[in-house]
Amino acid sequence: MFELLGVPPQVLLGQLLLGLINGSFYAVLSLGLAVIFGLLNIINFAHGALYMAGAFAAWMLLHYLGIGYWPALILAPLIVGAFGIVLERTMLSRLYHLDHLYGLLLTFGLALIIQGLFRNYYGISGLPYQIPDLLSGGHNLGFMFLPNYRAWVVAASVLVCFGTWFMIEKTRLGAYLRAATENPILVGAFGVNVPLMIMLTYGFGVALAGFAGVLAAPIYSVNPTMGEQLIIVVFAVVVIGGMGSIMGAIVTGYMLGLIEGLTRVFYPEGSAVVIFVIMAIVLMIKPEGLFGRPA
Repeated sequence: MFELLGVPPQVLLGQLLLGLINGSFYAVLSLGLAVIFGLLNIINFAHGALYMAGAFAAWMLLHYLGIGYWPALILAPLIVGAFGIVLERTMLSRLYHLDHLYGLLLTFGLALIIQGLFRNYYGISGLPYQIPDLLSGGHNLGFMFLPNYRAWVVAASVLVCFGTWFMIEKTRLGAYLRAATENPILVGAFGVNVPLMIMLTYGFGVALAGFAGVLAAPIYSVNPTMGEQLIIVVFAVVVIGGMGSIMGAIVTGYMLGLIEGLTRVFYPEGSAVVIFVIMAIVLMIKPEGLFGRPA
């Protein structure tokens, strides 16, 4: 295979694969943020901590209860989602009629508390989580070696992201959710339990973060700081795609993961900031984001 600007194809395709894997996490996490902001109008800064909690939930299910990866892929998001419901009922529900800043400050404080608790009990060194036997190994594609687990992460991310998009945009339940954000009083008049719907929506949004945490556990070490840096990048992804845009979060997540991977090949020094540079350019040209609607 030919070289592109002096870069061997194995290096280029390997970094594109890494970018696609990172983009899969960006897409799932930014989707959860977009669901929460678009339907509840809450800027959920605790999302990174809940992503970390999902990874720890999978690790604890395995080490304390002997529950393996596949059941944990369902149970851990449910645990994180249930925890999110408790947070929504006890704290966030009091802030819906206030400025966005209050929700941001509350969730930022919650993130620090959650992260601090895990750091106190488990330290900051990473805890290993084994790849399930079914997904161990990989395939030689001729130009590179593709680990089975990383291929699964991409496939699972695509399935969850577009399944969520379909549910919100193409089903009656999604229509109720969108209507409840626009006019909750009118929707309630038709017999829909709006507070219950809002509560379950927040739980679902944070369950997506927990799901991403379980996917990440075998790839990255499970530690209390794993969501700390990632959440900043994910917020940038949401802003670029358009705050509250479901499709914007998905497409932008994958796209920026690939761009980040390409940047590592051609200009490694800029890979850490390329997403923020793109965010600044997008905000100057289209402040509502690529897929957002003008205010």
